[in-house]
Amino acid sequence: MRRARGLDDLRDVAGEVANGGIDLGESDSGLHGQLGGDRSTRCAARFADTVTQLKQERIDYRMGLLASVQEVDAAQWNALLARQDQPTPFLRHEFLSALATTQCATERTGWAPRFVTLVDARTDALAAVAPVYLKSHSYGEYVFDWAWADAYQRNGLEYYPKLLCAIPFTPVQGTRLIAVDDTARRRLAASLIALAEQSDVSSLHVLFPTPAESDTLAELGMMRREGIQFHWLNAGYRDFDDFLFTLEQKKRKNIRAERRKVREAGITFRRVRGEDATDDDWRFFTRCYRQTYREHFSQPYLNLDFFRTIGTTMPENLLLVVAERRGKPIASALVVYERNGQTGGALYGRYWGALEHVPCLHFETAYYQPLEFCIEEKLAVFEGGAQGEHKMPRGFMPTVTRSAHWLAHPAFSDAVAHFLANEANMIHAHVDELREHNPFKC
Repeated sequence: MRRARGLDDLRDVAGEVANGGIDLGESDSGLHGQLGGDRSTRCAARFADTVTQLKQERIDYRMGLLASVQEVDAAQWNALLARQDQPTPFLRHEFLSALATTQCATERTGWAPRFVTLVDARTDALAAVAPVYLKSHSYGEYVFDWAWADAYQRNGLEYYPKLLCAIPFTPVQGTRLIAVDDTARRRLAASLIALAEQSDVSSLHVLFPTPAESDTLAELGMMRREGIQFHWLNAGYRDFDDFLFTLEQKKRKNIRAERRKVREAGITFRRVRGEDATDDDWRFFTRCYRQTYREHFSQPYLNLDFFRTIGTTMPENLLLVVAERRGKPIASALVVYERNGQTGGALYGRYWGALEHVPCLHFETAYYQPLEFCIEEKLAVFEGGAQGEHKMPRGFMPTVTRSAHWLAHPAFSDAVAHFLANEANMIHAHVDELREHNPFKC
């Protein structure tokens, strides 16, 4: 390893990288590497020592570090999750367990589970838990820090492993710090930061937390980063035409033209709820999912076993949209949804693929069919996933997302903090500009 440059040099390099390359998309070359080398061994040992120390410091809570979500009772986990403000299906015990048991998010794939728990010392009840992973790469995160890792490497520093609190492969805002109350939540957040500070990791990242969690993490000294997604809001529409009526004439005309092209191509659709999905349905969907990655020369994160597993363990949250021509399936999308009496529920666009090219098929399968489902089921919001200004003419409006970051190296941390402040200003200005050109009637 070459010697690191001086403090001023590193500050300059970090600033250059932050300003020039921080928005790089995910690199798709190669598979997601496993943790390796002496540093990972040191991290594991340091983690054990740190947890022991933190346990002694937190009299009212006992801190634990779990190598698997399966070490927590599923009913206990889900009951605690149900008490949160934004309990998305992706944080359910079944979803996280499926990622592990089907070998999608494991140490071998660079996602070494290090779930952090707080247990009430008086009652022995689970008080708080966070999905934490020791990462050896930055794949599958959707808050891009490749430029940071590159700057570390060019200056003789090691960026990996890093500590990540997130749901693997899932850019969905929601609860990240599951807790019985705000006191336990703040203590859990402080424990994550203390664990990172006292362990041999370069950084800690909390991705897509709720606004309240983001505020708590910022109060504890983590840097706030913001991004943009596009979400569709249900204004109590009676049907799809009722929604179309709220759009500008040109946008309305374009959507109708796109849907007509698909119909004229002889395409029909089946909507298959998770409870009704057959093994053939899951096999076909997985072929489509893999095809999308193949077309982008990249590796899929998930596998058939994963989709089969969640189809068995949480079918009530799943909907397959299958496009067919003359009875033969040619494309499919999987969306995840939840009903919530307080928030009205939500639908999350996740995965799609097609084995044949048909103009506008993507929009119909992955957007318009799920939109109709949202209206029929009276779901309040449709989150379209990462990126995608192309969604805006179809009624999806810009929404600010958040993440929180702590970096151990002071100079690099200062440079990134400066960049993030400027980036936030640019994002807010861009959101304001986008909203001025929204597709709805004035």
